[in-house]
Amino acid sequence: MADSQDPSQQPRKKLNQYNSYLKYSGLAVQLLGAIFVCGWIGSKIDRWLEMKLPIFMIVLGLLGFAGVMYQVYRSINRPQ
Repeated sequence: MADSQDPSQQPRKKLNQYNSYLKYSGLAVQLLGAIFVCGWIGSKIDRWLEMKLPIFMIVLGLLGFAGVMYQVYRSINRPQ
């Protein structure tokens, strides 16, 4: 008998590949969105306070980045 996989397992394997792809592409969108939104809010605060340097934009952008990186860390270490 040949070493062939069960044909019913083929769609399940392909579905798991798509789920993994969607999961990580979703995390990429979250990363971009968090940095953009936090940076935008920081920019608004900087303008409201009439700051010369974009301190709030940088700090909030970095906090958004750190938050999403923590989310990625939790997602990778979560048992499947």
